[in-house]
Amino acid sequence: MVFLIQNSQNRDSCALQAKLDELLHALKDAREDVIGIEHLPLKELVKLREEIEENAVKST
Repeated sequence: MVFLIQNSQNRDSCALQAKLDELLHALKDAREDVIGIEHLPLKELVKLREEIEENAVKST
């Protein structure tokens, strides 16, 4: 039973990620370098998240 729930959650997560990647690709001003960041090592992911947050603060 647990395996079925985990499999369903993994499939949902993968589908959601594909949809988000497609939206990022479609947006003209979006940073396409963030597509696929879920595959980065944790240190690189944290660094990129901090960079994105800093840019968001600067743009407000």
